[in-house]
Amino acid sequence: MAVITEINDLKKIYKNRVPKMFFDYCETGSWTEQTFIENSTDFEKIRLRQRVAVDMDGRSTQSKMLGRDVTMPVALAPVGLTGMQHANGEILAAKAAEDFGIPYTLSTMSICSIEDVAANTTKPFWFQLYVMRDEDFISNLINRAKSANCEALLLTLDLQILGQRHKDIKNGLSTPPKLTLGVLADLATKWGWALKMLGTKRRTFGNIIGHAKNVNDISSLSSWTSEQFDPKLDWETIKKYRKQWDRKLVLKGILDAEDAKKALEIGADAIIVSNHGGRQLDGALSSIRILPEIMEAVGNKIEVHLDSGIRSGQDILKALALGATGTYIGRAYIYGLGAFGQDGVKTALSILQKELDTTMALCGEKKVADLKRSNLLIPKGFFENYS
Repeated sequence: MAVITEINDLKKIYKNRVPKMFFDYCETGSWTEQTFIENSTDFEKIRLRQRVAVDMDGRSTQSKMLGRDVTMPVALAPVGLTGMQHANGEILAAKAAEDFGIPYTLSTMSICSIEDVAANTTKPFWFQLYVMRDEDFISNLINRAKSANCEALLLTLDLQILGQRHKDIKNGLSTPPKLTLGVLADLATKWGWALKMLGTKRRTFGNIIGHAKNVNDISSLSSWTSEQFDPKLDWETIKKYRKQWDRKLVLKGILDAEDAKKALEIGADAIIVSNHGGRQLDGALSSIRILPEIMEAVGNKIEVHLDSGIRSGQDILKALALGATGTYIGRAYIYGLGAFGQDGVKTALSILQKELDTTMALCGEKKVADLKRSNLLIPKGFFENYS
């Protein structure tokens, strides 16, 4: 068995075990992929300030996110089609997160349903909601999340209109995959994935099929989803969901200080600085580059989390040092899931925690709460080059 020492090791195995269309679905951005790429490369431009002769004993990565004690300030981000990366993927990822002591966030566009995940876990998970035109379906979805004891609702704001992802179009992305000659040839080399998928009944969007009006099979689902994302979503609509959801509300997709202030005004409990992993507006700034501007606007009044681009414990540290109180990983845990299932997710989390702990020590800090901007070495003009 290969020795796994970093997230990229999991990525290499994942690529060899999962069908190409689902690997590409995970590992792609919109249009030229500029933002997708810079989400990671901008982290690399920020360096770390090493300190020595500091007592490093008794370190801890423990923290809180939305009032919940966490092993480290990381949550598993909502990722659509997770159950296509590995059979029962959402259930396995949720169980891994629970065992590790961090939150799991289920996507609206998941393969396993809210009820599936609730039946296979013992601790509350979080639920991510896309706003769609079918208001009855959305209200029912919110009520299902309440019944499943979800403790937080992540309302995604940056997908009113779907950004174009060239690879998904060229691959003919579908759930489950259409058995074309190209797909069959690919599946012939991914027999382990295929056998696991044959062993589960969960192969399409579990939160939608049988719950949305006139959506009872795959053919009706495709036409329904193409028309459902609501371009009319505005702050008045968000206020309505704030009233409807009486638990923690998190607004995901904030990339502008003015939007952060509006999120604060409507009573959100947290915001997520995110560009949807570089999958929506290509040419938008990376999440880490815009974070200080948003912290300056609202950072002392609301929890600010960061998503997009994190691939290492050092990336987590950099986000926390710039003021974020929590972070999310998506691709990093999907690599582990596709490679080794639930154990792979645990491996990814262990790698990130070890990297965070070791890097924190070498920066002279014992607690994540003590991380600050002075732990970093930032290129001149890095945060001021755009206006």
